[in-house]
Amino acid sequence: MEKVIAARNLTKEYDGLLAVDHVSFEVNRGEVFGFLGPNGAGKTSTIRMLVGLTEPSEGSALVAGYDIRKEIVEVKRRVGVVTETSNLYDELTAGENLLFASQLYNVPRNERPTRIKELLERFHLTDRRDTKFGKLSRGLKRRVVIAAALVHRPEIIFMDEPTTGLDVVSARSLRKYIEELQKEGTTVFLTTHYIEEADQLADRIALIVKGNIVTVDTPERIKDKVKGTPIVEAILSREPNKLMIKNLGELGSVDLDERRISITTGNVMVALESLIHLAKQEGLEVQHIQTQRPSLEDAFVELTGISAESMMSEKSRGRR
Repeated sequence: MEKVIAARNLTKEYDGLLAVDHVSFEVNRGEVFGFLGPNGAGKTSTIRMLVGLTEPSEGSALVAGYDIRKEIVEVKRRVGVVTETSNLYDELTAGENLLFASQLYNVPRNERPTRIKELLERFHLTDRRDTKFGKLSRGLKRRVVIAAALVHRPEIIFMDEPTTGLDVVSARSLRKYIEELQKEGTTVFLTTHYIEEADQLADRIALIVKGNIVTVDTPERIKDKVKGTPIVEAILSREPNKLMIKNLGELGSVDLDERRISITTGNVMVALESLIHLAKQEGLEVQHIQTQRPSLEDAFVELTGISAESMMSEKSRGRR
């Protein structure tokens, strides 16, 4: 496969603090590449280096075949960037912002009207063309920002936490746009702290924590890395007592949520038999029981030591 991004030992240091610590990875043309990690992991710092907004402290990268240190002008011609916070102008209308972006990216003058019309239609913004950007809802603003990033038909679009703060409907629409972009052959570099989003959209995912990449692989293969610890889950007629939990704890890690009990274990059959036996001894009815393979969230927790809850709570502490 053709590589459109190739990073080698890419490093960014801020006042002695390593935000990105010698990371290396490759992105294939036409794929959605997920960059998954908690707040402060180095996701935004990595994008900023790849698109020429900041220089690496060490290392190198080729983007669309061009060196980010020596040929950044050529890189910028071939990429679009969607930041988490808007970089458009509140006092300009949606149409005026797209026109400004087309001028900024040197879209030929005679092509601008057609291109802007196409983008407004594609993102269902035609009726908002003359609305000032500052008056738009958060979801509509995000659509205009994406449209502006696509005005010059980039080979690669970088999306930094694009669905953060959006309502469910707007986030779903945005994910649909990402899928459409990929079908058209655009490479999407997507940073997110939403594990389900990465699982749904990405062809491959890099897990990054504290500036270090833990692994790069497909969502399925990442899940397979923890395949040896399946989960037995049951719903009981009432909450089990502490002795039953202690006995089950000898089989693996036990989580209890009122009547729902989950056992992460390497021996599913023994766990099933023990759970049913102990429940019968305690006079409990097993109302539902199932086994399930680890999710991407489970794999993330095991591979990084960071919980999904921590990912979400850290989001409110500001970005690196």
